[in-house]
Amino acid sequence: MNNILRPTLELTVIIPGMILAYLPVKSTLKISLTKLIAWLFPLLIALCILGGILCSALQIKTAPILFFLLLFLMMIYHKTLAISIWKSFSIFLAICAVFSCVNSFSRAINAIIDLHIPASKNILWFQIGTGIIYNIICILFLLAVWYPATHTVRIMIDDDNFAQTWYVFWILPLIFIGLNLFMVPKYDGTLYTGRILQIYIVVSLVLLIILALFYALFLLMANSLNQNARLQQENYLLSIQQERYTNLCNAIEETRQARHDMRHHFLQLSSMAEAGDLEKIKEYLYNVIQKIPTMHMHFCKNQVIDSVISYYCALAERNTIPFHVQIDLPAQISVDETDFCLVLSNLLENALEASLKTAKFRQRIDIKIYRHASNLVLIQIENAFDGKIQQKHGIFLSSKRNENGIGIQSVRHIVEKTGGGCNFTYDNGIFTAKIMLRPCINS
Repeated sequence: MNNILRPTLELTVIIPGMILAYLPVKSTLKISLTKLIAWLFPLLIALCILGGILCSALQIKTAPILFFLLLFLMMIYHKTLAISIWKSFSIFLAICAVFSCVNSFSRAINAIIDLHIPASKNILWFQIGTGIIYNIICILFLLAVWYPATHTVRIMIDDDNFAQTWYVFWILPLIFIGLNLFMVPKYDGTLYTGRILQIYIVVSLVLLIILALFYALFLLMANSLNQNARLQQENYLLSIQQERYTNLCNAIEETRQARHDMRHHFLQLSSMAEAGDLEKIKEYLYNVIQKIPTMHMHFCKNQVIDSVISYYCALAERNTIPFHVQIDLPAQISVDETDFCLVLSNLLENALEASLKTAKFRQRIDIKIYRHASNLVLIQIENAFDGKIQQKHGIFLSSKRNENGIGIQSVRHIVEKTGGGCNFTYDNGIFTAKIMLRPCINS
């Protein structure tokens, strides 16, 4: 019985490991948490028991069984999450790296427990006491990082500004896994030679501490990047509002000047009327009307959203692109204003760029924004386009660069983060974006 229990205890650390892996990504689960626990927990227990039986029957160490077991669990982990493979792969490896350091430390503890066993005898598995300690350390580590995993790490994973870092992050945990595997002695008796056991304990603890410091530094860097990106977004919105304010001041000044000149216009018209020159009156009135500024002073009660729409309306009018807006929003909205503005700015930027490349007679941008069920905001933006829209695996490709379109990617990320929905269609030369925004999940 001991020959089955010992390898099983070595394998059961995958249970706290999988719990830790899912903590920062709960919001991206493709199925409910209850359903996931209902089938995954029994599966993990069954795999540990079967792995223990297989190790006992074949008289092999747990390493080869654990390797294939982790590959299988990594595949399950990725398939149950709505995140990129780089994120899921990096998170999974990060946890494996920590547990590999704990495994090295537990191996040293096992060597101390087995001091009475001849050095020449090769021991396949940890003693039962060591297996229990190994699991307790892993569970304690899980409890220790529960809060940062569900808060700081979760924010980092959700942060689109940090997306490219995941392409290289996996290298760090892979190095530490490799170092711990390199430290595993070929023969357990090697640990009893000279001061090797003491050195092994110190090195395994130092590796764990260094890895923890690397992770902490990585989190601090991610938090700093997130704050900087947020400030850049807010500055961008402030610049839009500043330009909107400047445009309003200019329009008000033009209107004031037009009113000031009104007496002069009336005198001129009176003179022409006395002369009975109807054609000159018509021409004069036409010229005066053309000089009166067209002002879209107000689209909705929410000042931030109004500023964004006004900004792009001014750009569209500057390029003589028809710009139609139907909007019904109160001064206060339930969704995050910064996220709303970023979504709207990206969509309008894309619509404006597409319109500039479209034949003049087909150019148009239509916007509809309204509330639904008190806490949802629905956005629909249509624009005409010429040319071909390229997609790869459901992702729109940029027309300016040979890579994914950043604007729509950013919109998708914000929408998914808030638990909303988005749909992009194009047909008969019309591109349509439909967005549903919810109040932010984090709030």
